[in-house]
Amino acid sequence: MTPQAEMPERFRFLESLRTPCYVVDEALIDRNLDILASVQQRTECRILLALKGFAMWSLFPAIRKRLCGVAASSLHEAILGREEFSREVHVYAPAYRDDEFEALLEIADHIVFNSISQWQRFRSAALRAERPVKFGLRINPEHSEVVVRLYDPCAPGSRLGIRLADFDASQLEGITGLHFHTLCELNADALERTLEVFERKFGPYLDRMQWVNFGGGHHITREDYDIDRLCRIIEDFRARRNLLVYLEPGEAVALKTGYLVASVLDIVHNEVDIAVLDTSATAHMPDVLEMPYRPAVEGAGDPGQYPHLYRLGGLTCLAGDVIGDYSFPQPLAVGDKLVFHDMAHYTMVKNTTFNGVRLPDIVLHDSRTGHTRVVREFTYDDYKRRLS
Repeated sequence: MTPQAEMPERFRFLESLRTPCYVVDEALIDRNLDILASVQQRTECRILLALKGFAMWSLFPAIRKRLCGVAASSLHEAILGREEFSREVHVYAPAYRDDEFEALLEIADHIVFNSISQWQRFRSAALRAERPVKFGLRINPEHSEVVVRLYDPCAPGSRLGIRLADFDASQLEGITGLHFHTLCELNADALERTLEVFERKFGPYLDRMQWVNFGGGHHITREDYDIDRLCRIIEDFRARRNLLVYLEPGEAVALKTGYLVASVLDIVHNEVDIAVLDTSATAHMPDVLEMPYRPAVEGAGDPGQYPHLYRLGGLTCLAGDVIGDYSFPQPLAVGDKLVFHDMAHYTMVKNTTFNGVRLPDIVLHDSRTGHTRVVREFTYDDYKRRLS
């Protein structure tokens, strides 16, 4: 971002905030929720918030007005969903712990098992549940759409889901649904191809089911996403199968709704000018290194686009804690604030206190009214309590 004196008007409110901080715009969240709600209305599907992507529970009151529940991947996520969201709680994990399963039965509305052996292990307890809980199996259609192998649930050797060769139809008593997940940041065409493979391989078992979960990774709120195609896919499937359809996007709920704001602490030179920030790729935006990708910075461009080039580096001692090379119209100076775009999803849920670096504050801002409030500040105690 340009120096504070040249900060765009829409970001002037950042001048009073302590950095680093995540800032989520409630107006942009509402925009995404309206899109998701329209898909539900058009298709009668049910959309869940995947907590693994976005779990900012201070926004749950707004989200639960439009979405049907949450998708959790652990006991703690399920508890958060039950306590703060108070609608449907769906749980899937690659495996369940013996000492947590009874607690899940008291919380969850749907529990999906990753393997036949896990279902066999917990079936007796599941079917004795005092609450009405639906049980499902995650299948692996062995159809890859995701380019980055780290994020491909159907990559060769994947531990996620049951392949057709391992699917034992004799074990379906008590199972009411099937779940597949093959996507990551993809459009409706990828779902359509996946669904064709899923039905070809597992269609014979769908007459025994009540619901199917199409998983997550649907980039429904992205500008170029083909919503009409998604709705047609769901409607056609429901017409063929007469089954309830669930989707569980996480990223689509928070896509392009938030920022990570950081300050320049120092500028050093080693073949290139390096701006050391009070944030960290590895601790505060880990997908920058894991995905990997280069986040957009307000007012900055690619190398060579503007006259002043800087490598943006993080605060930790990890040598690779580097966000990327950016060019700026004006020189950076110590104290300047930089705004990283699209930093609501897979940031707060994945960040760490590596090196004891303080976690960013969490801020809610409403661009419609200008109202801003800090909803969470982190201190030394947050770091210490994670250790012993």
